[in-house]
Amino acid sequence: MGFRFVDDAAGDCVAHMMLGEVFVEAGGDELLHAQFELALFCVDREKGTATGGFIVRTAAETASEDDLRADIRFLINLWAEIKQRSDNAKAPALIYHDLNLIERILRDQVSDSFSTIWVDSESEYERIVRFLNRFQPSLVRRVKLYTKETPLFEQFGIQEEISKALKSKVWLKSGGSIVINQTEALVAIDINTGKYVGKTARLEDTILKTNLDAIPEIVRQVRLRDLGGIIVIDFIDMDERRNRQKVTQALEDALKADRAPSKVLQFNDFGLVAITRKRVKQSLERTLSVPCPVCTGTGMVKSPVTVANEIWVEMRKMLSHLERNDVLLRVHPEVVKVLKANNAKWLNELEEMSEKTIIVKSDPTLPPEQFDIQG
Repeated sequence: MGFRFVDDAAGDCVAHMMLGEVFVEAGGDELLHAQFELALFCVDREKGTATGGFIVRTAAETASEDDLRADIRFLINLWAEIKQRSDNAKAPALIYHDLNLIERILRDQVSDSFSTIWVDSESEYERIVRFLNRFQPSLVRRVKLYTKETPLFEQFGIQEEISKALKSKVWLKSGGSIVINQTEALVAIDINTGKYVGKTARLEDTILKTNLDAIPEIVRQVRLRDLGGIIVIDFIDMDERRNRQKVTQALEDALKADRAPSKVLQFNDFGLVAITRKRVKQSLERTLSVPCPVCTGTGMVKSPVTVANEIWVEMRKMLSHLERNDVLLRVHPEVVKVLKANNAKWLNELEEMSEKTIIVKSDPTLPPEQFDIQG
């Protein structure tokens, strides 16, 4: 939301004071000043006979005129409805509650650029129509009730896009790829040429084309995955300075459509570009996923050979406690392959060291690093 509506005699003063405060702190930034002028113009056009004032929040800094005017209309209509409920209700009574998830999406995300709003629930469809009738009547005809048997997300390929957004590697149309890795401190994005060999003999041209082709997908994935904080992009190294400038400019242009405030830093000496993007909420990965219980979020597990080494060490420590002549060793199938490879070299060494007969049992339900020794 770009505005807060204040319905009292001092409301206009509060709004103007807030505008002045932010402008002074910005050090007289010309773009910010122009945005304030736009906000005041929108208030003047949309306010009509409504009383009270508006507080322009920092979220309005990058908003378009259509966004600002829609925000103002929404707040005027909302306040009129609250006043009507207040006048007609008998205390104590609830006259306002915060919008639910669907209503917040309609308020914050949906605009006239959307052609259709599909809803697969009849009750939610009716609620959405009622909401839009009150606050955005121009969108009511675009709401459609989805009645097909195929799930809505599957019909429009949304489920597939969500699945792709949870994978680290994203393929580009050119044949290259980008790899996205999230850490606690930052997000790292790496670009690879992959199958793309280019149409010219100059390697520099191929690299530039791959880097430029990757930018729209990088920005799309950043928005889709809700990535925030520090984002470091490792573009393929380019020798020519003008090519690095082309890539930087293309990245800045692509980010202009992003609602979240961001800033692009220039290429550093290592060929990296850093983006700072406001973190509004948890990323899609953090929202839909939990750390792997096997690797505890590292993305790596011990190799079967390492596990075989650990079995040897553990069995040596247990020698004095092994009472039976045979020992049951329960391990993951991949570890079994290692133990029995090279004419069962590992298994023979274990039996020689323990002076026991070792019975190996393959258990696919065990995590790759876990094993069980019974004897």
